[in-house]
Amino acid sequence: MTASPLIELYQRTSKHSNYQVLATALAPLLGSEAISVQSRHEHERLAYILQRVPVQGLHVADIGGNTGFFSFELLAHGARQVDCYEGNAAHHDFVRAAAEQLGLAGRLHAHHRYVSFAPAELPALDCTVLLNVLHHLGDDFGDPGTAKEAAKQHMLACLATLAHTSRTLVFQLGFNWKGDRHQPLFQGGSKAEMIHFIKQGTAADWDISAIGIAERDGAQIVFRDLCDQNIARDDSLGEFLNRPIFIMRSRHVLATAA
Repeated sequence: MTASPLIELYQRTSKHSNYQVLATALAPLLGSEAISVQSRHEHERLAYILQRVPVQGLHVADIGGNTGFFSFELLAHGARQVDCYEGNAAHHDFVRAAAEQLGLAGRLHAHHRYVSFAPAELPALDCTVLLNVLHHLGDDFGDPGTAKEAAKQHMLACLATLAHTSRTLVFQLGFNWKGDRHQPLFQGGSKAEMIHFIKQGTAADWDISAIGIAERDGAQIVFRDLCDQNIARDDSLGEFLNRPIFIMRSRHVLATAA
């Protein structure tokens, strides 16, 4: 496949198209001048994740992988295998075609489906990456008739299920249900509310080993561990950068996945 079909797949219009920057290995294939995307600080988030999760040799699931930035980057940093789950057909086809072109088809497996978070749906895993997916429950996936409070409890149930298949979870959640700012998940829209919700709701299944918070460092954005100085919401960063990154360790899965 030449670059042009890859570019067409990458840019095919959907609600979540042009959502991720290109993974480093893909930039030479497509040419950065052909791609227009607003960065969501993927490299900054990746840097924090790599600080807290030694990925070498791990079997990873990237749920809601979009166009595969984290899937390709985790492989580049030593992950043994990545299973990328993506319900959007064009994004799935892009990841699969790009993996083939890079000679990674044996290590990056693209699955065209939404994960339902049913028990035993996923194989035993070393690490699951679940970034900014669950607040779309009832919209992109799940029952559209679910009420907001019920959806929040369902989100916690999804996390509980993952604790029985994955040793480590890298997790982010949006503040607005279905991405709608008129439907906030937390009354004050604060990081403290979200952190309390996740801590209390997952305590039986997960230990939270680190929480990364975006900070402005001069002209740069960096993620640093949660502290008293960065827990307050910073509206100058925008909603997306106020979303904490949770690094979580299962209380149930102890052995390394096969």
